[in-house]
Amino acid sequence: MSETKQQKPFYNDWALVILACLTLGLAPFFPEPHIIGKVKWLLGGGVGMKAMDYFDFLMHGIPFFMLIRLLILLVVRKVKQAG
Repeated sequence: MSETKQQKPFYNDWALVILACLTLGLAPFFPEPHIIGKVKWLLGGGVGMKAMDYFDFLMHGIPFFMLIRLLILLVVRKVKQAG
């Protein structure tokens, strides 16, 4: 009798999400992480940003959105267990 281990979806895999944040989310690393430059640009009003810049921000930001989602799910699960 062989049991098949059900594999969790990639977007619920902590290791993959953290790896994506450290690689895709922060690349290129020098002179500063790309996402940091985009956030600064947006906080400065986004003057001169084009559609490609917003798409670039979205693509570099997705790993961080996935990480925030996992953190929220973890907190909700802990609150439900405690209550």
